[in-house]
Amino acid sequence: MRTAPARSTDVADTGGSGTGGSGANPAGADGAGRARRGRAATVVALLAAGATLLGAGSPQGAGLPAAGGGPRQQAPQAAPAADPNCDTGRSVPPSSVDGPAVKAIKDNKTLVIGVDQNSYRWGARNPATGEIEGFDIDLAKAIGTALMGDPNKVTFKAVPTAERIKFIQDGKVDMIVRTMTITCERMDQVAFSKPYFKTANRLLVPKARGVKTFDEALKGRTACAARSSSAEDELKSNPHGSKLVTVENQLDCLVLMQLGKVDATMTDDGLAAGQAAQDTTVTLLDEQVRPGVMGVAMKLGNTDLVARVNQVLADYQASGAWRDSYDKWLKPTMHDDAERFRP
Repeated sequence: MRTAPARSTDVADTGGSGTGGSGANPAGADGAGRARRGRAATVVALLAAGATLLGAGSPQGAGLPAAGGGPRQQAPQAAPAADPNCDTGRSVPPSSVDGPAVKAIKDNKTLVIGVDQNSYRWGARNPATGEIEGFDIDLAKAIGTALMGDPNKVTFKAVPTAERIKFIQDGKVDMIVRTMTITCERMDQVAFSKPYFKTANRLLVPKARGVKTFDEALKGRTACAARSSSAEDELKSNPHGSKLVTVENQLDCLVLMQLGKVDATMTDDGLAAGQAAQDTTVTLLDEQVRPGVMGVAMKLGNTDLVARVNQVLADYQASGAWRDSYDKWLKPTMHDDAERFRP
């Protein structure tokens, strides 16, 4: 059984685009040298900082171990065969009944939700307030308040992209609300809620390169993706002539690209749009691959918890809160009117 996490002082914010803060990087030629030097400091701080534990509504928390290893290159691998019977929209029916998994969480006096703190407009620390905010954070707060009845009984724990499934399986968090794409392979490892967002993978590249397609952007180049992400799967199966570099968190790819260490970044289109808004020297290509949906991830077997989350999602969407959060956080950077919600 998971025990309630200890609390201590949170790690310091490193500022700039490497923290997921709200400010955009300088784009003018006069500031290019200073920006490059600042970004070099940022990437060092990023790789050293690791994840953090955060109390909901408070900047306090306990630090997690720093993410192990740096970026590494990988050879392309064959993609697994698609499962024609896989339905990524499949989940248990919504319910307001507290079963054994929910009761165990309430007995622990806190609901621990794994989130991101480095993705602009999804889950990022506001440098002015010290609070983590964004589209996924709004949803996490709604789930936490509905389940626990008290926002002070909800703890946010920052989780690296590559560690999302492990954190659930090891009981370090009760659920993950962190731009997690539902895939058939992941459905064998964790339980998912009903989808709450449509997504696809896209490429982010420096504007100065002037490329328009994946082939132009990747052939003979180095591409970056977060480990254990759908973007990594895509680049392994279809590298377009590129070499793959993987990192713990997708934002590290942007920093490496700013430093000239990689030539392109692949990630979910919503995350990529946020990065393009942070740094006006990069641009998002129109081409899309791997359309999918995002969901809240929980431990296999916690069926009653999944049902409770599905009820919160249904209420959240029906009330208009989902649309309000989308309009506030994502619509300004995604620049599309596509219906991103899949019931």
